[in-house]
Amino acid sequence: MAVTHKPYKGLPMEGIIATWYARNTANDVRGTRKCASSIADRLKSGARVLEVAPGPGYLAIEIARMGDYSVSGLDISHSFVRIAAENARKAGVSVDFRHGDAAHMPFPDESFDYVVCRAAFKNFSDPVGALNEIHRVLVHGGRASTTR
Repeated sequence: MAVTHKPYKGLPMEGIIATWYARNTANDVRGTRKCASSIADRLKSGARVLEVAPGPGYLAIEIARMGDYSVSGLDISHSFVRIAAENARKAGVSVDFRHGDAAHMPFPDESFDYVVCRAAFKNFSDPVGALNEIHRVLVHGGRASTTR
């Protein structure tokens, strides 16, 4: 029988740890813009995009800046949801950041045209559940990608 759950062994990304992470990853603007541009090149105007585990929200914010897209982010960390929402406000873009588990997404079926997960999939305690949920929330013919 295949193992579908794995214990996450890292520190919880809350409070001061989340704040430290947000500060230390903010400087990768060029890499974030390159990734966002690669995604935006695949999107039609009005596309609905979900970033799973956006952390401080930098990628979702860049995607929102690049076109007429409806962008959302879903993170397990309350601190990251707060930080990401504040970052979007400061950037002057609208991104719907929500708290939730990637293996139990709070979105209806076929809610998104594109789903991206950058550098976080390895941390999921239920990666198979997260994949199933990504498939569920994608529209028929939608696309998903992960990056490290």
